[in-house]
Amino acid sequence: MKKSQWLFSLILITSVAITLSANNWISMWMGLELNMMAFIPIILNDNNKLSSEAAMIYFLVQSFSSLMLLLMLISYMCKYLIYGVFSYHILTISILIKLGAAPFHSWFPKIASMMNWKKNFILMTWQKVMPLMMISNMSHNSNMIINMAIIMSIIIGSIGGINQVSLRKLMSYSSINHVGWMLSINKSMNLWLIYLMIYSMMMFMMYYMFNNYSIYFLNQLNSLNMNMSEKFNMIIMMMSMGGLPPFMGFMTKWITIQSLMNTGDLIMIFIMIMFSLITLMYYMRIMINMFLMNSTTIKWSTTNMNKYIMSTMMCCNLSLPMFLILDLI
Repeated sequence: MKKSQWLFSLILITSVAITLSANNWISMWMGLELNMMAFIPIILNDNNKLSSEAAMIYFLVQSFSSLMLLLMLISYMCKYLIYGVFSYHILTISILIKLGAAPFHSWFPKIASMMNWKKNFILMTWQKVMPLMMISNMSHNSNMIINMAIIMSIIIGSIGGINQVSLRKLMSYSSINHVGWMLSINKSMNLWLIYLMIYSMMMFMMYYMFNNYSIYFLNQLNSLNMNMSEKFNMIIMMMSMGGLPPFMGFMTKWITIQSLMNTGDLIMIFIMIMFSLITLMYYMRIMINMFLMNSTTIKWSTTNMNKYIMSTMMCCNLSLPMFLILDLI
């Protein structure tokens, strides 16, 4: 990595710390702007036309949402706007645009398809911390907007990935779906942070596999020279991302469902579970060609990847039963 990239990565981390530790909206806005100006050079590191287009789209979207946020704050302080719900609605919409939640999501799959897996990982995990924290710190005046974003993110994130052949777009729609789940428990600080940490861990393992084999499209999976242990590891990661028990990804769904049951949001739980089955379907579609359309040789001992990394990935994704036993004890 170039020295400049280390600098921008440090600024990226610092900007999140500034926003999380801020006690007023102007300081949060400054952290958001610093984060945007640090992430754009990271996007441009590839030095090609696609990365330039992705950086331009990201800049336009983020600057527009920052302008909305700042305009609302200035107008609120100058008493040009009516106090109350309208101001909070504008503020919530500007943050949802930054988050990439539906119906303000169209930019998210677009730029995800133009970046490599490392930058996609940053975009889909680290860049979500600040908007989620800001929504978590808001009052309950914008529940209508947030509930609309939750339902639309879950529906669009599930349906949008069905006909995708690009793995980057498919994973971006999956990320939109997970944003809906995180927003549903956003008022509880500990729960959405736990969800985001588990989700980031699963994404890191999956993107490590995709980046290691340079997989960007579904048809590439048919031509991969993987042995059985690598294929077994990949399907475990896919099922974990889909939230299928007994894999680790089920813990995030379980936490959310339990939290919503405590608040009595049964209709929301029904919608989320039904559409999570669609996401599980297109995760399984990624694996079906690899397992059923190709003959495989059972070789569990030697792998193209480091065997310790493979073992760690399997243990992480199969660790849910261990947590259940400890919880019962």
